[in-house]
Amino acid sequence: MATNAIQGSERYLRHVALELGLSANSQAAYRRDLTAYSEWLEARGVIDLENVAPDTLAAYVADLAAQDLAPASITRRLSTVRGMHRFLFEEGLLETNAGSGVRTPKRAQRLPKALPVEEVEALLAAVGGDEPVALRDRALLELLYASGARVSEVAALDVDDVIAAPHHGDTWGDPERALSDGGFLRVTGKGSKQRIVPYGSYAGKALAAYLVRARPAMVARGVGTPALFVGPRGARMSRQSAWLVIRAAAERAGIQVEVSPHTLRHSFATHLLAGGADVRTVQEMLGHASVTTTQIYTQVTADTLREHYLDAHPRAK
Repeated sequence: MATNAIQGSERYLRHVALELGLSANSQAAYRRDLTAYSEWLEARGVIDLENVAPDTLAAYVADLAAQDLAPASITRRLSTVRGMHRFLFEEGLLETNAGSGVRTPKRAQRLPKALPVEEVEALLAAVGGDEPVALRDRALLELLYASGARVSEVAALDVDDVIAAPHHGDTWGDPERALSDGGFLRVTGKGSKQRIVPYGSYAGKALAAYLVRARPAMVARGVGTPALFVGPRGARMSRQSAWLVIRAAAERAGIQVEVSPHTLRHSFATHLLAGGADVRTVQEMLGHASVTTTQIYTQVTADTLREHYLDAHPRAK
C-alpha cells in the first residue's frame, strides 16, 4: 500500500502524541521537522515513502548542512525523520526502513571553558565580609570549586551530607575544628546516584564559618530545614540564587569572560588533571557515567600544555 509523506507524518504524529506522551512543544517540533521533510521530498518528485532509500536521506542531510544549520539541528531533524520511517516499517506500512542505513552527523565537540587558577582565586576572594549572606556565599563558592559538584547538586545538599575527615569524629561537636582539615560531601547526582566527594581545608574553614556564624540565625527565620545552604528567610537556597551569587562574584572580580554555573566545575576538573590527577578519579568525583565524558578535559589540558611548550621551548616554533 502506497504511503505518501503527509500520510506517514500524520500517523507518526498521532503515535508520538498518544503513545509516547510528548509535550505540546515537542509535538510541534516534530511536526515542523516532518513538514520540512515532506516538502523536500515533494520538490524532488518523491511521492511514495517506499521510494525513499538511505541515499535519499543522505542527500537530505547534505542539503540541511548546506543551509549552515547547526549540527544539533541537523541531528534533531534526522532523528525525527528516522523515527517516522522506523515506525512505519514496524507497523508494516513500509517494506524497508530507509533510516536504518543513515548515520547521524557527528556533533562538534564543545570544549568546556575553565578559568585560570588566578581568576578562580580572584572570584573566591571577591566574596568577603562577616555578614551572614557573605559567609554563606563564600562557603558556597569554595565548596563548588573544591568538590566539582554541579550547582544544582550543591543547592540540594543537606547539613547531614557534610562529613568531617575521619580523624575528627563528630562533625557537629566543634564544627570549626572538625571541618578545618576538609572532609567529604555526600552528593546526589543524576539518576539519584550518590557519590562521596572530598573537599579541602579552604572550603572546610569557609563552611565552618558559615555553619557557626551565619546559618543558625538564617534558619531561625524560617520553619526549619535540613538544607545546608539557605536564604535570608531560612528556606533552601535555589539553583538560580546560587547562579546569581557566582555571576555577582565574577563581576566584582573583574573577570572578562562569561562565567556560567558550570564554570567552577569545569575549572575543578581541568586543574585536577593539569596537576596530575588520574582521569578515572576525576570521573568518579564529577559523577560522570562514562570516562569518555571526563576525557574532554584531558584535551583542554593537552592544549594548555602545548601553549606553554610553544611559549617556552627555544625550538618549538
